[in-house]
Amino acid sequence: MSDNISLTPSIVMEYLYCPRFIYYMLYLKISQHEGRRYKVQRGKSSHQNKLKINKSYLRKKIGVKEKILDEKLYSTKYNIHGIVDEILFLKDGTAASLDYKFAKYKEKTFLTHKYQAAMYSLMIKDNYSVEVKRAFIVYIRSKNKLIEIDIKDKIYSDVQKILNEIINIIQKGYFPKRTKYRSRCRDCTYRNICIK
Repeated sequence: MSDNISLTPSIVMEYLYCPRFIYYMLYLKISQHEGRRYKVQRGKSSHQNKLKINKSYLRKKIGVKEKILDEKLYSTKYNIHGIVDEILFLKDGTAASLDYKFAKYKEKTFLTHKYQAAMYSLMIKDNYSVEVKRAFIVYIRSKNKLIEIDIKDKIYSDVQKILNEIINIIQKGYFPKRTKYRSRCRDCTYRNICIK
């Protein structure tokens, strides 16, 4: 990959929303000027409370024997970094990430959440030299519903492809296609400068 770039799950989320966000934000360095949205702030507050309350709680139903909270991880191998809410070390000798989402569970796990979990899994594998086969998400607004995600080679390769595409945009100024969902363009911060 690249020696001087390190990407976060948030950057991947922006890319998945519309690849041109990366071009404008990280190549041209035009900031979004987003306001502080209520749900984002409420989510952060709720997130911090969960970490404080659950400090010593081990989820024995899923085989947790040890956990690390709010861990900053870096992987130069994959050019990524981020903060994992909980790293779970399981009785079967594997590890998993657990992420709190201030959201409702909609009967399916969004691809963005799966990719974020895969990025955390890559960092855990790289930093702790342990196998990661699954990840967990707690949906706070659905009564703390716990969802398990199988982490397979396919999702790892999808994430690595996306990371390479983002690095290509940042380093070479590659101008990507915009999102296929035109409704996202209506309230986009870059709509006045984006080439249609």
